[in-house]
Amino acid sequence: MSLITIKHLRKEFGNVTPLADVNARIDEGDVISVIGPSGTGKSTLLRCLNRLEEPTSGSIVVDGQDICDPACNIALVRRKMGMVFQSFNLFNNLNVLQNVCAAPKKLLGVPADQAEREGMALLQRVGLADKAQSFPEELSGGQQQRAAIARAIAMRPKILLLDEPTSALDPTMVGEVLAVIRSLANDGMTMMIVTHEMRFARNVSNRVFYMDEGGIYEEGTPEQIFEHPRREKTRRFIHRLKTLNITIDGPNVDYLDTLVRLESFAADAALPAKTLRRVVLVFEELVFQSILPYLREQQTGFPLEVLVEHAEDDSAITMRVSWGGVPHNPLAKTDELSQSIIQSATRTASYQRTDKNEVTLAM
Repeated sequence: MSLITIKHLRKEFGNVTPLADVNARIDEGDVISVIGPSGTGKSTLLRCLNRLEEPTSGSIVVDGQDICDPACNIALVRRKMGMVFQSFNLFNNLNVLQNVCAAPKKLLGVPADQAEREGMALLQRVGLADKAQSFPEELSGGQQQRAAIARAIAMRPKILLLDEPTSALDPTMVGEVLAVIRSLANDGMTMMIVTHEMRFARNVSNRVFYMDEGGIYEEGTPEQIFEHPRREKTRRFIHRLKTLNITIDGPNVDYLDTLVRLESFAADAALPAKTLRRVVLVFEELVFQSILPYLREQQTGFPLEVLVEHAEDDSAITMRVSWGGVPHNPLAKTDELSQSIIQSATRTASYQRTDKNEVTLAM
């Protein structure tokens, strides 16, 4: 059953539009991780869902109510949505148990003794029962975030929104907060989590939203997004790819400029000198010694496109070279010396012909 439906959501901040056209559905029981580069509207999307940010246009229907409708009682709808922030936002003048009990007593009318019993049960669940009488300043960052989670779920929300809940934490404290979130997911809590913890997103979510270009650029199961992304920007983000694109439009090429661009790419990707030498060697033998002379002779096939990619997660280097014209496999038609050089500098090298010629080399 759909709990939240988002249609054509747009949010503008002056000349900046982080959300241009967002469309999505969140079903009961979903655990959705929202990932993507900085500045792509992930936190803005979460804040629009409970109108901490006012949408510029579009609709957000929560449990049957359009919260963008001026007639909507947003205070009542917010009770269905727990929110956990990066910076905890606990009340510093209240102890931990009081932080957890305050909203249920005030907003839900829960009797004080019942609210305290339920609050202690929640603190027990997040591993903070012994800190019930402590004040926020006496807790570590991880403990404060666990207290914030207990406070959010004390309101018995239908969905829990978490905005980068581990980003303000020391790495040693991240695991304790993620364990609590994982426990909630296992119990069927509907959650939407903006996170940069890719392994956590992969293991806990049933759906992943990758955000870019003002919306949900790609969505799917963790397996689809992390193992078989369909779109280029998703693939580059998931594999932490640094890329270099070189386009050769005609037979006259500035060799030194190309070499400088390769060296700059290597420096940006922090490639070892020996890796750069392999890349340059393969580029020279394949592009300058084989493909370009052939294209000059045929007087067709341009532009010649070269894409070099470096994957930070496994240090792999991939080079893809493509061009038009008639089918031509340079790996089979180079002289023996060039073939030997390319083979010694690469792990794999392959040619395929679809609508163009393409050589792919892994180093």
